[in-house]
Amino acid sequence: MSTILLVEDDPDIRHLVAYKLGKGGMDVIGVADGVAALREARERPPDLVLLDVRMPHMSGIEVCRELRAGPLAADVPIIMLTARARPQDLEQGFAAGATDYIVKPFSPRELLERVEAVLARVAR
Repeated sequence: MSTILLVEDDPDIRHLVAYKLGKGGMDVIGVADGVAALREARERPPDLVLLDVRMPHMSGIEVCRELRAGPLAADVPIIMLTARARPQDLEQGFAAGATDYIVKPFSPRELLERVEAVLARVAR
């Protein structure tokens, strides 16, 4: 069973994503901010991180940089979740260390499929 660290400040989205991934057989650790995400990643390194970009106090881009610089192994995928879809936003996410980028609103089924695909690539 894969462990997913879900970092999303919107409780409704966090609940929906956790529910869908849980139904897909994944263990989901949901947190509401970047500080909690960094703490969880240190305490229980996940197999994949789903990371909202726009959060209070610490942006998802900052969290991604911190995760890549510290607690995560280089091969742990980070998928950014965001409403920002401009090319420069994607470039910024990938430059920070993101593996993939999913634009909101998204289909919960598509999210599950993308997470499974990324985990399958890492497992090879």
